[in-house]
Amino acid sequence: MSQQNSLSQLGWQAFFQQQLNLEEWESCQPARVIDQQRSMLTVLAADEKYSLPITANMPSLVVGDWLLLDDKQQFYRALDRISVFTRKASGTKVAVQMIAANVDTVFIVCSLNHDFNLNRIERYLALVNAAGVEAVVVLSKADCCDNSEDFVQQVQKLDPLLTVVAINALDAGSVDALRPWLKQGKTIAMLGSSGVGKSTLTNTLMGYEAQITKGIREDDSKGRHTTTGRSLHLMTGGCLLMDTPGMRELQLSDCEQGINSTFSQISELATQCQFNDCQHDTEPGCAVQAALASGELDERRLNNYQKLLREQAFNSATLAEKRSRERNLTRHYRSVLGNVEKRKGPR
Repeated sequence: MSQQNSLSQLGWQAFFQQQLNLEEWESCQPARVIDQQRSMLTVLAADEKYSLPITANMPSLVVGDWLLLDDKQQFYRALDRISVFTRKASGTKVAVQMIAANVDTVFIVCSLNHDFNLNRIERYLALVNAAGVEAVVVLSKADCCDNSEDFVQQVQKLDPLLTVVAINALDAGSVDALRPWLKQGKTIAMLGSSGVGKSTLTNTLMGYEAQITKGIREDDSKGRHTTTGRSLHLMTGGCLLMDTPGMRELQLSDCEQGINSTFSQISELATQCQFNDCQHDTEPGCAVQAALASGELDERRLNNYQKLLREQAFNSATLAEKRSRERNLTRHYRSVLGNVEKRKGPR
């Protein structure tokens, strides 16, 4: 990245400007997180790039965040986000993991091989819709598929207003179809499983090898992790392109609104059911089951909708329980410390 960039080129907007008081604007320097490693952040200001060690007094930060640096180029405070993507941490860990912040458009990348999966695309759409961000489904490896248009139509049926683009990520001419979204100051994030071609697409769009790429296993088209950290790249035209590690597991939490938005057809049908608490199973007067019987609604789509709702409800309840335990423990510690101070008496 150039060492001389205007704040607007880095994605600065009035939303962030309004969070600064006059003293901060005169004494602090806005900077954006462009790279995140385990113990270090790389941030880019209008005039320079800085490395910041992650310390205990910092809030949780992620690539795309805006923060303020003091006159010694040290962390001062973080700014509120326009958008943020989170998921339940993978495995059995009860925690929320942030993926990206302050994104304008998400390219949901899915390859046209064994990886193609409508359920997974809907899962990513729920995440993006929950953040209130524009989604574009990018079907990569169209050159390896004789019927790419059939796949485009399958995805298009999920939502008539959804933008779906089939590309060959190795062909600069093919990826030109994505240029309408690559505008100066706009931040584009790419989400998808390992091996779908996100890093290849990043390299083609950037015009050089910004990310290392690897092949996939031919027997099942499963990808290997090539991007291990999140990073933000400034393109020649001024767009900011964010590559993220492939996610083998995307567990949703606090995402009910995003799911209902993704499955708006089912959500709207549910309002027509005879009972407000209809489970869309064997209840009389179920509009969802009627649509299923008439062929208006696809059974796969209903099953995935119900699965994602159950998953997010379980994960949300688990996370809420953990937060409640932590609050109670904090109150207990404060109470104990207060009693100790009382016993000590005045000094």
